[in-house]
Amino acid sequence: MATPTPEAHVTQRQDGPIWLRPEQARAGRPAERSRAEITAAAVELADREGLDAVSMRRVATALGTGAASLYRYVATRDELLDLMTDSVAAEYDLPAPGGDWQADLLAVARQARQIMRRHPWLPALVIGRPVLGPHGADLLEHVLAVLADHPAEPARKVEAFALLGGLTALFAQNEAAATATDVAHRTAYLRHLAADGGHPRIAALFAGGGGGGGGGGDGAPRDLFEDVLVRALAGVLG
Repeated sequence: MATPTPEAHVTQRQDGPIWLRPEQARAGRPAERSRAEITAAAVELADREGLDAVSMRRVATALGTGAASLYRYVATRDELLDLMTDSVAAEYDLPAPGGDWQADLLAVARQARQIMRRHPWLPALVIGRPVLGPHGADLLEHVLAVLADHPAEPARKVEAFALLGGLTALFAQNEAAATATDVAHRTAYLRHLAADGGHPRIAALFAGGGGGGGGGGDGAPRDLFEDVLVRALAGVLG
């Protein structure tokens, strides 16, 4: 009978979030690493090679140790991804609210967009594996402080927080995937449809100077990020 690998052993789901468990199992040798050190190595690897490159084995190699040793600190790759997502939330600058909730939330969103540009792997995790750790909780606390005087119900404010992160991630993903050629091809096809006589509403976009596809009159794409975010937040908060 084959001996189970460490990977096979730790695929069982752990109880509770990793932040509620000790840094290292009580049994065993004294700690040689920290979760922060392991997370930093994983973030650096993902920044350089993408999220698919992040495995316990690759991170262990970067740290000059064996993969089995990392399982003393992080039980699964999913937990490592959670640690990565939360760690980059430490990059926010969270000043005291300025009294204008819309301006303050836009300031958070601009930072989120820049953080996602620095870490191109992050949007996929924000959308597909949302997590709230210590740094994320600080960000949520800030957003709730910004909205403290807003009449919306507390649940709506939490929804606004989730919407801010999710919508920013979607924009960041599209921004990373799109190229100037993609935009030019899309605009050219929309112009073709506008001229064929069978799509009057698309034609109206160009007639009105919209350029089609979110572009300006010259076909150049406009940055709709803040306009869309403001409208979406207003809709959620009421």
